[in-house]
Amino acid sequence: MRKIRKGDQVVIRSGKDRGKRGAVLRLVGDDLVVVEGANRARKHEKPNPMKGTTGGIVEKEMPIHVSNVSVFNPATQKGERVSIKTLDDGRKVRVFRTNGEMLDA
Repeated sequence: MRKIRKGDQVVIRSGKDRGKRGAVLRLVGDDLVVVEGANRARKHEKPNPMKGTTGGIVEKEMPIHVSNVSVFNPATQKGERVSIKTLDDGRKVRVFRTNGEMLDA
């Protein structure tokens, strides 16, 4: 079970976008995430008439390592660490380390 999933609200902990908050758009491999509005880079793209894309300079979100993001806790308004807990019925859920509040309903 992953501690960070697609759609989670996360806070960037380090780098040029430190402190920014956004949703996880997608996971790249085991240890990279793409966060909405963070780690944007300018890329030069060639036009491709087969796909209908025009060329030029495009800004896009680049992946960030999962160690540099933390899940946003709405109760404390901070990014916090997450652990995985097994319930009595055998289900695994993610919980915040600080207050033990469940992330998954």
